[in-house]
Amino acid sequence: MADADTVRITDPGDPRLWDYRNLRTGTGATESAAPRRPESSLGHVVVEGHLALRRCLEGPLRLRSVLMTPARASSLADLRGRLDGDTPVYVADRGVLAELTGFDVHRGVLASADRPEPLDPASLREQYRRIVVLEGLSDLENVGAAFRVAAALGLDAVLLGPGCADPLYRRCVRVSLGWSTVLPHARSQDLVSDLAGLAAAGFSTVALTPGAGALAVDRAANEGVLDDPVALVVGAEGPGLTEQAMAAAGHRVAIPMSGDADSLNAATALAVVASFAAAARSWDRP
Repeated sequence: MADADTVRITDPGDPRLWDYRNLRTGTGATESAAPRRPESSLGHVVVEGHLALRRCLEGPLRLRSVLMTPARASSLADLRGRLDGDTPVYVADRGVLAELTGFDVHRGVLASADRPEPLDPASLREQYRRIVVLEGLSDLENVGAAFRVAAALGLDAVLLGPGCADPLYRRCVRVSLGWSTVLPHARSQDLVSDLAGLAAAGFSTVALTPGAGALAVDRAANEGVLDDPVALVVGAEGPGLTEQAMAAAGHRVAIPMSGDADSLNAATALAVVASFAAAARSWDRP
């Protein structure tokens, strides 16, 4: 049953739940029929799952509301206790949520937050020393995974090139476990120019590529190529980085492969190279 600080909802058409309507069909959702648009046309972000929501609470986003099943409202009293007193908490049965959202919300928790103002790419190189640069990653799960990797391995911020999926789409937020709502990120309109700006600011710009002539990642770490300030540049699976992006990077680094394998998933490749960088700086541990 809902507690005193929750509002029970029985009608999926209740206007207070507009932010959660038709999340699969694009008529009221951040994950819309065009998930690869650079920015959502809507003013809110949908967070799915209690783990993502817990992480989101550590970031700058302002919550508009939280929606839970009765079971989750009962079991997540600690999470509800962390919410601002002005944040409404709605409780509805799973059937109501399914009709409202268009899918089975089996995690039992959704939240809506105001979409933040976009950051200027220049602000990233001015404020941070370890940046992930993504080029052409249109897959929502790859982008979400990249944010999770970045957070786990001590990378400070993410610069997304044109064509990258929006990290604040629901599925991106879920896959990143909420980190895409916390890590600072900006969208580049001219990635080559922004890579040049990073280099001019003293960053080691490192293109991740399996191509011939690239320096093996262990050697790159030993020779200081991955030292701060550093920007790790990752391309989409299949095409990889464009020649323009690789030409703009100061270094090319490869992960040695075994057997017939020739490449890794984009987020996995980032994890491997970022792990060598983290190890070289002793994982930021005393």
